[in-house]
Amino acid sequence: MSALINYQTILDSNGKPAFVVVPYAEFVKLPGVVRPGMIPNEVVGKRIMNEVSMLAAWREYLMLTQEEMAKRMGITQAGYAQIEAAKRPRKATLEKAAAAMGITLDQLAH
Repeated sequence: MSALINYQTILDSNGKPAFVVVPYAEFVKLPGVVRPGMIPNEVVGKRIMNEVSMLAAWREYLMLTQEEMAKRMGITQAGYAQIEAAKRPRKATLEKAAAAMGITLDQLAH
């Protein structure tokens, strides 16, 4: 299904498209866009079906590698892997991971 979206194209100095501006209400309806405070069905499905942590489910949903997450958090990939596998990661660690993914702690902690 293809829906029309009202948008504005912003051109660079050479007249080529550089950015697209869409109304926020339409932006949050786009597939893959995480709405504030919401947990996408895909994340919950990964958590349940694959029996992975919410941290791993979110990382996979956002198409990030463990190495990318580690870099965003300023740690090693091995250190990040330990966090992702931990039964009960520390709150401060989860806050740092949530910030690295651009989501809230509440979205990550459920």
